[in-house]
Amino acid sequence: MRPRRETLEGRVVLIQPLDSLVHGDALYEGTHADHREELWRYLPEGPFPDRSTFDTYLNRASVSEDPLFFAIVDKSFGVAVGMAAYLRIEPIHKVIEVGHILFTPKLQRTVAATEAMFLMAQHVFDLGYRRYEWKCNALNASSQRAARRLGFTFEGVFRQHMIVKGRNRDTAWFSMLDSEWPARKARFEQWLDARNFDENGVQKLSLSAING
Repeated sequence: MRPRRETLEGRVVLIQPLDSLVHGDALYEGTHADHREELWRYLPEGPFPDRSTFDTYLNRASVSEDPLFFAIVDKSFGVAVGMAAYLRIEPIHKVIEVGHILFTPKLQRTVAATEAMFLMAQHVFDLGYRRYEWKCNALNASSQRAARRLGFTFEGVFRQHMIVKGRNRDTAWFSMLDSEWPARKARFEQWLDARNFDENGVQKLSLSAING
């Protein structure tokens, strides 16, 4: 029932168990350039003052069981372009959350980004989970848009839920249920199909439109 450190493969992306030696260089380069403050704004840690501190974080993340971290590898680049994790893993209740999502500029707004989220969702439902959660800072409008686009249902806001980096966090909650997954999966597959993109890689039908 618990997700394991195993690779998930799609058409354009790989979800690989996070390995600081394999993925560290690309992830540091992709997350600590001029855009670093924006990338890490709503995450519980980071950005980091230097490579050594980042490596300490990555080493800790790579052996963590919950959260269970994965690197997102774009096949066209052959290197890690993002991270995500399963967390709050509760096999007894068959509930799991996806979080610690960090997309570098190379991954943002790409087919690979959507396929990565599809593969992670498909994996947990294949394992028998009945509830898949997405939570984010209520101020993080882009994360809320992403959750809705991917087919998660908004459930409300937990006020004064946490203190993160010394600031209050109201948390927006979203979920996807096993009963909803067959329809969600079909819509993902419809959007991800190569026939949904023209010769320039531009989508013909958006996932938001497909999901209504």
